[in-house]
Amino acid sequence: MGKIISVVNQKGGVGKTTTAVNLGAYLAYHGKEVLLVDIDPQANATSGLGIDHRNLPHGIYEAIIGVKPVYDIIKRTLQDGYKVAPSTISLAGAGVELVNMSDREFRLKNILDAIKEEYDYIIIDGPPSVGLLTINSLVAADQVLIPIQSEYYALEGLGQLLETISLVQNNLKPDLNILGALITMFDRRNRLSGSVMQELYQYFPNRVLRTVIPRSVRLAEAPSFGRSILHYDPESRGGRAYEKLAREIIDLN
Repeated sequence: MGKIISVVNQKGGVGKTTTAVNLGAYLAYHGKEVLLVDIDPQANATSGLGIDHRNLPHGIYEAIIGVKPVYDIIKRTLQDGYKVAPSTISLAGAGVELVNMSDREFRLKNILDAIKEEYDYIIIDGPPSVGLLTINSLVAADQVLIPIQSEYYALEGLGQLLETISLVQNNLKPDLNILGALITMFDRRNRLSGSVMQELYQYFPNRVLRTVIPRSVRLAEAPSFGRSILHYDPESRGGRAYEKLAREIIDLN
């Protein structure tokens, strides 16, 4: 039965979607069956894999509220072994609609549990906020991966995120584990990046992944072509870093 990894950080612009898309691509490259679940209403993970979310009749929203089976909304990507449960504009109102639904924190878990055995890894890309969609992504997950940029405000709000994870562990998902913190947008020429890294090691003793994702123009360009970095520029520093990350994740599991 596959591992479900939720990529979470309520702070935007930290490389969360970049990590979800490219980690999934390299896990598939290593022969794993992978499903990327996009529950961010911005649908950046969906478009980053070359799928026009604006013209999709159905997406993960319809599966969450129960009007479509999850099988009906899953799409293939350009890569063998890599599929996506896409986001659409309809997801923007899901946070409000979920409030009055029964088992509102378990909607995503229930649909993913039904297909979990078909994949080696299910990667969830959640929204940059702490709301019901994020709670759903945590309850559905086995592990949490937290991308943290190596910049001045990197740890701002991290305490709130860890408190949210702790509340989920204590009340909804006792076996939820933190897979680790992933340092992103690292610039070795910037002394501040090194300082943030040292502070992060203190914040997450034994929980910082060995792989470090560099700041990379090629990583930033790839989504505009509807490609993961694997299919855009695998020999770039960003491509090599995400390939290393996938191997590290496989080793940890």
